[in-house]
Amino acid sequence: MSIISARIDNRLLHGIVATQWAPFIGAQRVMVIDDHIASDPLLKSGMQMGKPAGCALSIITEQTAYTNFAAGKYNNQTVFVIVQNPEILKHLMDQGEKIPRIVLGGTVAPEEGVEAVQVSRRAFVTKAEEPVYQALAAGGASITVQYVPKDKEEKLSQYISNV
Repeated sequence: MSIISARIDNRLLHGIVATQWAPFIGAQRVMVIDDHIASDPLLKSGMQMGKPAGCALSIITEQTAYTNFAAGKYNNQTVFVIVQNPEILKHLMDQGEKIPRIVLGGTVAPEEGVEAVQVSRRAFVTKAEEPVYQALAAGGASITVQYVPKDKEEKLSQYISNV
C-alpha cells in the first residue's frame, strides 16, 4: 500500500505529529525525509525520541527515500511521510509513488521580499512553490491546510488556483 498521507511541516516530527497526526492517519511507519536531520547523528537521535507509539520510524535522506521506495521496501506498509519541502513529494510522485493526501501544517514565514500567500496562521505558500503544489494536485493528491486533526480541513485550492 505504501504512502497513505504526507504532511508538510517545518518542524517535521514533533508532539502534535506524534500524538495526534500519526494515530489519526493510522500509519504503520512515520517517515521523516530530510537530508540535514538524517545526516546529523545528534539531531537524528533527538528526533527519534519523539517516535510515535505503535509506529516504526524512519529518518532518512531524500536519496535513501527514493531508492527505498523504488526498491519496494515499503510496499507492505502504510507510510505517513513528513517533509519540510513540497518538492520532495513531487520527486516521489515523479518516481511513480502515489500520494493520495497531503496536509500543509506549518511552514516558516517567508523572508522579506519573497512573494507568498498566507494559507493559515502557521502556513505560507511562496509563488515559487505554487507550480509544485499544482503538479502534486494534477498527480492526484488532495491537498489541504490543517494544523491539527480537529481543525477544520481547508482545501489549498481556496488560496492557490489549479490545486
